[in-house]
Amino acid sequence: MDLGLADRVFILTGASRGLGFATARALVDDGARVVISSRNAEQVAEAVAELGPNAAGLAADLADDGTPRELVDTALERFGRLDGALISVGGPTPGTAASIDDAQWRAAFETVFLGSVRTARTVANALPEGGAIALVLSTSVKTPLAGLGVSSGFRPGLAMVAKDMADEFGPRGVRVLSILPGRFMTARSRELFEATDDPAAATAEVIAAIPLRRIAEPIEFGRAAAFLLSPAASFVTGCVVPVDGGSLRTL
Repeated sequence: MDLGLADRVFILTGASRGLGFATARALVDDGARVVISSRNAEQVAEAVAELGPNAAGLAADLADDGTPRELVDTALERFGRLDGALISVGGPTPGTAASIDDAQWRAAFETVFLGSVRTARTVANALPEGGAIALVLSTSVKTPLAGLGVSSGFRPGLAMVAKDMADEFGPRGVRVLSILPGRFMTARSRELFEATDDPAAATAEVIAAIPLRRIAEPIEFGRAAAFLLSPAASFVTGCVVPVDGGSLRTL
C-alpha cells in the first residue's frame, strides 16, 4: 500500500530516541521529511545524522511557550510545508499519585499536559486540509498503571483534549487522534524494569499479561503511527488507537 507520505513534512517531539524516533524512521523510510525535537541537543544531532538529509532537528523543551512556534517555523523554513505532527513527551516521574509532591505535579503539568496542548493547538492552526496530529499517550488513558500516578492523572485528559480538537479542526479537514502504546522495549522501559527489585521477574510478569506474549520493538509502533498520520488513514480522527499487543482489558 502506498501511504501517500512522499514529500510530506511532519514534526515529531520527544523523538531523538524511543517511539518518536521509530516513527520518524518509518516516515522517512516511506518518503516523508521530518523535524524532530527533544531536550537533549546531542541526542537530537545523533538522531538527525542517522535519519539522513530528510531530517532536521531542534533541541527544545515543550514546557517553553515558544517551542511549538519554533518547530513550525523550522519545518516551513527547512522543507517549505507542514503536514502533521506526532506529539510525545518523556514519561513523568514514577510514583503513586499520592506520593508525588506538588512541585513534581506542576512540572509534569507544564510539560506533559500543557506542553502537549500548546503544541497540538499551534500545529493544528498551521496545517492545511489533510493534515494530521497524533498524541502519543498511554494505556493509562483507559486503565491506571501501577506506580505511574502522574501518567494516569494527565493522559486521560489529553485524550479528551484530542477529541475536542478533532471536533474543532475537523471541518477544516485536519485530523487529531491519540495513540496508546503498550509495552515496547525502549530505554524508558528498561529504566522502569531496572528500578524494580527483580528486573527479570518484572519483565516476565509484563510479558505474561500481553496476549501476544512479547514486548514489542519500537519500529512496530513507528509503522502504526506513520500509517495513522498518513493520507491512507484519512477518515480516522477523534479516537484513541491502542498499539499494545492486546494487553488492554477494556474496549
